Amino acid sequence: MEAVAVIDFETTGMSPGYGARATEIAAIIVRDGQIIDRYQSLMNAGVSVPWFITQLTGITTAMVRQAPSARQVMGEVADFVGDYPLVAHNASFDKKFWDAELAGIGHARQQDFICSMLLARRILPQAPNHKLGTLVDYAKLPVTGRYHRAEADAEMTAHLTLYLERELRRRFGLDAVSCQLLTQIQKTPASRLGDCVGRYGSGTTK
Repeated sequence: MEAVAVIDFETTGMSPGYGARATEIAAIIVRDGQIIDRYQSLMNAGVSVPWFITQLTGITTAMVRQAPSARQVMGEVADFVGDYPLVAHNASFDKKFWDAELAGIGHARQQDFICSMLLARRILPQAPNHKLGTLVDYAKLPVTGRYHRAEADAEMTAHLTLYLERELRRRFGLDAVSCQLLTQIQKTPASRLGDCVGRYGSGTTK
C-alpha cells in the first residue's frame, strides 16, 4: 500500500454544521507496513468543551485554552500530511471536521478519504460490530492508549488498516493492495468483495 496519513479528531460535538469544533488532532504516517511518523496536538478553537465530552475524552476547556490556535495546528497538520491519501475510522465524521477546519484557514482538501470502518464491514463482516475498540479486540491488535484520544485512536486505526491490508493479501493472493482498491472496496457490498478485488486488484495477484 502506498503511504497514507491516518487521522483522528476529538471534537466538541458531532458536526461542524451545528457549531462543533475540533479540540485535538493526530496524524500517523504509514508506509511499507510501518508507522514512520506522527503529529499530535490539542487545538484552541475558542470554544468550551462540554462536560459530557470531557467525560468521554478527558479533554477539558482549560486544556484547550492552553493549546495552540486551531489555525496554527491545522496549518501544521496540513503541511505534515501533504497530499497523502487520508484514512480514518468512521471517516464521514473526520472528513467533515477536516474540511471545515481546513476551510477556516483558507485551504481545501485535495485527496480522498479511506474509511477503515467501511473496509472492516466488507472484509470482516463476521466481527461482532465494527466499532474501533471491538475490531482491535477481535483482531488482537495493540491497544496503544486511551480510546477517544486522537493519537491513540489514530494509531489503533493505523494498525487496523494494516491488518485489513494483510487480510486482503492473504485471502486473495495479492502481492500488494493499492489505495485505489481500498477506495473501491469501501463502496462495494460485502457480498461483492471478490468481484471488486478481481476488477481493481488486477495486476497485483501472485
